[in-house]
Amino acid sequence: MSRYADHLTVRDARTQYFRVNKLGDGGYTDRWIRFKFGPLTLFLPNAQARIRAVRFHNVHHVLTEYPTSWSGEAGISAWEIASDCTHNSVAWFINLQVMAIGLLLNPVAVYRAFIRGRHCTNLYRSELNDALFSTPIGALRHRLGLTTLPSRTRGSDRLTFVGWSLCGVLMLAAPLLGVIVGLSILI
Repeated sequence: MSRYADHLTVRDARTQYFRVNKLGDGGYTDRWIRFKFGPLTLFLPNAQARIRAVRFHNVHHVLTEYPTSWSGEAGISAWEIASDCTHNSVAWFINLQVMAIGLLLNPVAVYRAFIRGRHCTNLYRSELNDALFSTPIGALRHRLGLTTLPSRTRGSDRLTFVGWSLCGVLMLAAPLLGVIVGLSILI
């Protein structure tokens, strides 16, 4: 059974998503975002570019039903990368890194989400307006190609997955490599 019923509007389903995941109003007006990574709690500025990306991302959570756990975030990140974040550089940046983390946590789920995304579209080319928020979830899922399973995985899907995975791993590892190189120069 679907967590967000097809007859719900995008607006109502997103409100339900915020309530179930204890996200308040989505944090769109918060000055800082807080996220936990194991025992660490990190605080980052809630930049306008991030807010624009997360508005789409939250609706994608509703449509795809990926949870807000680390594994779920890795899955939706892979799905968004595969279905094309278009001109949203912040979505690319965050999603590639979270997808790379997901490759460590649950590579099979990340791969499946990526393949699913290769055969769908997402909302990054859309406008988040009243017409979209009034659309029933089922109709929007159908429009984006989420109601049908990919017929088969193509070689180009696998190759694209490897390429984007490498990009994500390099983006995630680059700061660490910089520290290691810096320390090796100092020592």
